[in-house]
Amino acid sequence: MPAEAFSDDRSRAQIAAWLFACCALLFCMVVVGGVTRLTRSGLSIVEWQPVTGAIPPLSQAQWEETFEKYKQTPEYQKVNHAMSLEEFKGIFWWEYSHRLLGRLIGLAFLLPYVYFLVRKKVRGPLAWKLGGIFVLGGLQGAMGWYMVMSGLVDDPRVSHFRLTAHLGLAFVIFAAMWWVALDLVAPRVPAGAARPGMASLRKFSAALAGLIFLMVLSGGLVAGIRAGYAYNTFPLMNGHVIPPEIFMIDPWYQNFFYNMATVQFDHRLIAWVLAFLVPWFWIRALRQPLYPRARLACHVFLAALAAQIALGISTLLLVVPVGLGAAHQGGAVVLFAAALWAAHEMRRPAPA
Repeated sequence: MPAEAFSDDRSRAQIAAWLFACCALLFCMVVVGGVTRLTRSGLSIVEWQPVTGAIPPLSQAQWEETFEKYKQTPEYQKVNHAMSLEEFKGIFWWEYSHRLLGRLIGLAFLLPYVYFLVRKKVRGPLAWKLGGIFVLGGLQGAMGWYMVMSGLVDDPRVSHFRLTAHLGLAFVIFAAMWWVALDLVAPRVPAGAARPGMASLRKFSAALAGLIFLMVLSGGLVAGIRAGYAYNTFPLMNGHVIPPEIFMIDPWYQNFFYNMATVQFDHRLIAWVLAFLVPWFWIRALRQPLYPRARLACHVFLAALAAQIALGISTLLLVVPVGLGAAHQGGAVVLFAAALWAAHEMRRPAPA
């Protein structure tokens, strides 16, 4: 990060702490989003009201009006037609909490950003980067509503493509904030100062972070078509290494998006690849004379992968209980953060 982007080191620390706090809020948002999806609460609010929607129903009449709007949706008519008002409140509050967190994150980002700009604590390229992150946040809100809209028509389920895009954009925003914050606490040094072997580790770590992002997208497809409720065995898929149904849909390429067997197999395959590649990266990295913080990042990365794989297997075997499913989604954020941290540390030269 250019030195001229800051007025002093204290400003650098303040901005980094603010961005890390926003990352923590976004982590909570992803977890609550997972609970909302697993409890099938996402279609309970049928209007997008970014400002007035922050106030929930406050009277019996308002609750009945909100419930009546939900009754007009395909989900109520085809799935929840016997639902009572009290049961409706149960799903409403999860979706409301998810949207409220989104508004909170927007304010938690915008207000400090404006403050830092006015006080000239941030300027230059950093100001533009942070402005871009805010724009992405606005797009995320619109994408969320675009996703919900897909479930308010004939089919009472949101499009798994839109769900995956919504999840992927959340991870892009998280990565942007996390990376900028890491730049602030550990500024990049010239690549020429790196020791031999570090260049390949930088590329390796970046590739692993990209592969984890791809696994997140595949997880979005798994969630979107509810593939986690099938093939609830491990390590085989109902007795097969490769399930025979993997290419049952014609044309063949649609299997990668609509076939439960194929979608889940792809998600498992990426996890298996990471289970081999991340320990390999860890071994290679620790052979270098790294700084203590870089070594810690590598340890955390490996531990996060082990925990996430354990969560994924448990979630699968127990047929996606809400708590474990939400923890697995949150674990993906932790693993992605650890991968980005390790990749960032590989850009710093090892001590002589």
